[in-house]
Amino acid sequence: MPRRTPLASLVAALLLTGACAGPPTSTPSALPQPTPASPAGSAAAGYAGGGSPIEADAMSGIDVVFLSTMVGHSERTLQIVRLARDRVRDDALRTLAAAVEATEADELAAMRGWLPTTGPGASAAAHHHDGHGDDAALDRLRTAPDADVDRVLRDVLADHQRSAADLARSHVGVGRNEQVRDLARRIEQSRTAEVELLRGTGTP
Repeated sequence: MPRRTPLASLVAALLLTGACAGPPTSTPSALPQPTPASPAGSAAAGYAGGGSPIEADAMSGIDVVFLSTMVGHSERTLQIVRLARDRVRDDALRTLAAAVEATEADELAAMRGWLPTTGPGASAAAHHHDGHGDDAALDRLRTAPDADVDRVLRDVLADHQRSAADLARSHVGVGRNEQVRDLARRIEQSRTAEVELLRGTGTP
């Protein structure tokens, strides 16, 4: 029988990383958001719905490249969690994966809204990230036996979120637009916390 980590601990950790992010966005996610793990701490909360958009000329090229890369990264995150969500056995891991999905769906909507569609940087923003991340990791998750899905998801998602944290941390030091840099700070904090939670869900 799977070990049950108290949901309150998971929720508290997720919300703590984004306590200053503002109210949740009204942008609907692809799936109904589980009430106990609602992404109130979403890195882009308050931006995707009624928040003020960023003017294209207020962002530098490096800000556009960061947002475009993070869009590709979040798209891959959603692929990962949706590929495994119906096979996960551990309740705590299932709850965490659902919270990650809801949070990154909101962030994805916000970042897409920020990216320019014309003018300087538009080509970078339009770059498609089909090959983003390790396709072998997706294949590993797709072919994992039912008994190994939880372990493989922890490994694949932890590696993926760690790379997002590293990317966001780097952008904080080089980004020009303060709103984008603030988003990067929140992404770094939330992804780092998620990696720790993924480790915790696998502790006997």
